[in-house]
Amino acid sequence: MSELELIERAGKGDQSAFRLLYDDNVDRIYRLMYRMAGDQDLAMDFTQEAFVRAYQRLEQFRGDAAFSTWLHSIAVSVALNGLRKVDRHRKRERSLEDAAPVATKQVVSEPGLRERIARAVDALPDIYRTVFLMHDVEGYNHGEIAASLGVAEGTSKARLSRARAKLRDALGPAMQEYAG
Repeated sequence: MSELELIERAGKGDQSAFRLLYDDNVDRIYRLMYRMAGDQDLAMDFTQEAFVRAYQRLEQFRGDAAFSTWLHSIAVSVALNGLRKVDRHRKRERSLEDAAPVATKQVVSEPGLRERIARAVDALPDIYRTVFLMHDVEGYNHGEIAASLGVAEGTSKARLSRARAKLRDALGPAMQEYAG
């Protein structure tokens, strides 16, 4: 069954069709929510809220973009609004090591570098941090990011460039990978 057929069936109340859409997208949504919130409980809440909103708004999905892109725009909105409400976006102390592992290889780096990078990423303004996390951490392309955030692709690219510049300034030699 195609994704569009699943969406149509889910829109008509077929819970099993929506469950398939959920299963196909939940891991990626959760990882993004965790990266944005820095807190497992908030990430789980934001993930759940994003899917509830998506289910409630299925009739608004026009199919102009992929379902995952539409869902990510809802999830980013949920996370940004949720972070503002609980005023936690500057108080995150939880290490990324608390998240379930995504990569299989380990890289040895200077002591404390992971914490310095996490603090520097957390200190980025929301508009830059979101694009940085979506592109460089989660692997979204600029088209997906632009569609999710409701901005032009060029805006996504510019925000990523500014985020990297701010990280280079904050981290100095640790950011050589992003130089030039």
